[in-house]
Amino acid sequence: MNQADAPQAELIPDKPAPIGFWEAFRFWLKLGFISFGGPAGQIAIMHQELVEKRRWISERRFLHALNYCMVLPGPEAQQLATYIGWLMHRTRGGIVAGALFVLPSLLILIALSWVYIAFGDVPLVTGLFYGIKPAVTAIVLQAAHRIGSRAIRNKLQWGIAVASFVAIFALDVPFPAIVAAAALVGYVGGRIAPDQFKSGGGHCKADKSFGPALIDDDTPTPAHALFTWPRLLRVLTVGGLLWLIPMALLVAGYGWHHTLTQLGWFFTKAALLTFGGAYAVLPYVYQGAVEHYGWLTATQMIDGLALGETTPGPLIMVVAFVGFVGGYVKALFGSGSLFLAGAAAATVVTWFTFLPSFLFILAGGPLVETTHNDLKFTAPLSAITAAVVGVILNLALFFGYHVLWPKGFAGIFDWRSALIALAAAVALFRYKRNVIHVIAACAVIGLVLNTL
Repeated sequence: MNQADAPQAELIPDKPAPIGFWEAFRFWLKLGFISFGGPAGQIAIMHQELVEKRRWISERRFLHALNYCMVLPGPEAQQLATYIGWLMHRTRGGIVAGALFVLPSLLILIALSWVYIAFGDVPLVTGLFYGIKPAVTAIVLQAAHRIGSRAIRNKLQWGIAVASFVAIFALDVPFPAIVAAAALVGYVGGRIAPDQFKSGGGHCKADKSFGPALIDDDTPTPAHALFTWPRLLRVLTVGGLLWLIPMALLVAGYGWHHTLTQLGWFFTKAALLTFGGAYAVLPYVYQGAVEHYGWLTATQMIDGLALGETTPGPLIMVVAFVGFVGGYVKALFGSGSLFLAGAAAATVVTWFTFLPSFLFILAGGPLVETTHNDLKFTAPLSAITAAVVGVILNLALFFGYHVLWPKGFAGIFDWRSALIALAAAVALFRYKRNVIHVIAACAVIGLVLNTL
């Protein structure tokens, strides 16, 4: 080693000391309270904390796990936390990491949902939401652009996106049918024109190093993360029972058509359709929760998404708001226990929405090490992601219609809401402002305008 190399070698940090379960527990609890900013912000926080600062996992292994979570249905940031917790401390580590990513958000949303439904007519609350709703329209439009720029890579995928938009906007095709059709197109297309369906995106390359990590590039896969048929069967059996027993108790106690039972069944299906994140499944949630079951109104659905944007945790936690409002309005336990009904419904919805995410990681984690680069698996997923872009664009138009024409096209165009939405879009697209900052600014603007 020459002298020029010596100082550089001295800068290489030592490998971190092993991390105990309870030390990791404290970090996952902290993460649950600071995970603002949607999936991109949450993933950035985890990267900064786990890869750069603490060095619990290397850049390459972090991105390897993220690429898997990106193609799963469900919230990728929560699944990434579950994956890393599972790698570090086996099944209990994964369960703790994933649960603590969700639990603070659930408690906060139950409280905010109660304030909203009980005091929603108070001028202060009305004014804040008057400004937030146009901002949400711009945020959903930005989500369509962000996912599209990452997922759509050729004319064929653009065609899938356009077809999905037409199907849901003009033909009112159910979201599950769109997902199934896109998967079929991807499966067939992957065999006929494989180059058109290669997965890509912004999480493919790992060219940075922040020093030795506990789970480093060359660290062998731990024994508990290796695939075995007995382990897979055990995980699926336990997971199946964790779904079946609560569902059986709801059916036995309340009947199949009771609101709590239908919430559990509906959001089980929704959890399996969240390819592309929360924005992708929201049209399906709207079709079911608003149009079919009548658990809440279209305006309340938009307000719920606004609350989801301003709280920590996965954006899909908006389903807890849907559950709370549905349970509260339906007065499931009588008029004297409205809060209890809302909290119980929100908890049921959260359980059935997130249970599949844990199973995807604990059962599929070992499998993905050998299949996530296999075209026959990735081609259908890339087609589904392209279709999701068209679905999210439809969602943006849906929100825009209800915000700008609150009484329908026959009513008056709300030009003040239009200006707020335009300002929010400029802040997001042109100046790359943080979502939380945009929502806060628009809330203040809405409060001021509502008092004039």
